[in-house]
Amino acid sequence: MTDAPLPDEAREPDASENAPDSPVPAAFADGMAAAARRAGFTPAAEGDPISGRALLAAMGGIRGLVEALLPGLVFLITYTFTRQLFPEQSLVLSLVVPVLIGVVFIVLRRISRQTVTPAVGGLVALIVSAVLALFTGRAEDFFLPGFWTNGLYGGALFISAVVGWPLIGLAVGFLMGEGIAWRSNRSRRRVLTILTLCWAGLFALRLAVQLPLYYSGNVEWLGAVKLLMGIPLYAPLLVISWLVVRAVYRVDDRETDDAAGRRPE
Repeated sequence: MTDAPLPDEAREPDASENAPDSPVPAAFADGMAAAARRAGFTPAAEGDPISGRALLAAMGGIRGLVEALLPGLVFLITYTFTRQLFPEQSLVLSLVVPVLIGVVFIVLRRISRQTVTPAVGGLVALIVSAVLALFTGRAEDFFLPGFWTNGLYGGALFISAVVGWPLIGLAVGFLMGEGIAWRSNRSRRRVLTILTLCWAGLFALRLAVQLPLYYSGNVEWLGAVKLLMGIPLYAPLLVISWLVVRAVYRVDDRETDDAAGRRPE
């Protein structure tokens, strides 16, 4: 998922401070809330209006989008145009250029005094991908870490939903300050389980479409499809998640208030 940097001066409240009598360790609660913020769920919790600006911020802003998309795009373009011109050097050139771009991202963040953690993480992923492709001599192996990530995320989300502890519910619950209290609310639990399955489906869909291209060795189509199934699929599902989370909490809170109003004095 895409990280959205938080302002250095803004202190996010600990989820453990808001969760009512939660038996969950504070470190886990804070970690799940932080995961929800990194995944872009903050606007849903704060009631911000759905807008292009909010969506862009949730995905790390313009810089975050460039850092997420440019290395893969450059790899695809470099490989496509050098495969015929320089067949022996094509793979090396296609791998070196994205890694150099990753280094540039870190330098630019350092110069602008922004946190370099997202760029460092991206560079490490690029280096691992490049080493794998160089080791095997197959350009398609550049995409292997992405398959591992999608499989890990998708599997974890699916299993969590099946066992009744959907990860989206945990993350949103601690972000909203209610801990695991949502599990006792049937409507919230059902909706958050379905939402978790939707996210698991996104990762499964990526694998279902991209793995056949990987095994066929179609590097150009694999690179293009990977780009198309990244942000273009992530962004709409994130907006839907915002709307669903906001709606279910708003409806349930309204029902709670109505019930309290009908309670005899």
